[in-house]
Amino acid sequence: MTTSPRQERRSALPLPLADQTVLSFRFTASPRGARLARRLASCQMDAWGWRYGTPAHDSVELIVAELANNAVTHGRVPGRDTELRLSREDGGRVRVEVSDARGERLPETRDAGTGEEGGRGLLLVAALAKEWGTAPRPGAPGKTVWAVVPAEPVRG
Repeated sequence: MTTSPRQERRSALPLPLADQTVLSFRFTASPRGARLARRLASCQMDAWGWRYGTPAHDSVELIVAELANNAVTHGRVPGRDTELRLSREDGGRVRVEVSDARGERLPETRDAGTGEEGGRGLLLVAALAKEWGTAPRPGAPGKTVWAVVPAEPVRG
C-alpha cells in the first residue's frame, strides 16, 4: 500500500514525546509556519509535564511565538526555511532557539512609541527569559535567536 505525498508530509512532523529532550523541526518562513512552531512548542511543553496555563508553559509558548514571528517577518529569505529547536535542560530550564537565513539582520530591543503597532516583542522575551541572545546559525547561513526560560521542575 502506498501513501500519498500529503500523508508523508504530515507524518514527517515531529511528535511531542515526554521522553525526548529535544524537539527540532524546520518550518516555512510564513505566518502559518510561525503558528505551527508555536503550537508544536506548546504541545511539547505539555508532554514534558509543564501543563497548559503554567508559567513555564505560557512563557515558552509566548517566546516561541515572538521569535518565530520575527524570523518570518524580518529574517525571511525566499526559498529558505526557518527552524525551531526546543530543549529541556538540567535544572528545570527550557532553551528555545529559532534560526533564520538573515544573519545580517540582528534583533534589537527598542522603545516603541504609543502609536506604533510593533516593537515590543523582544521586551517581552527579555522579561520572560532568564537570558537571551543571538549566535551564528550552525551549519547554514543566518542567525539563531535563543532564550532560556526558568521552569520549576516537573513533579512526577
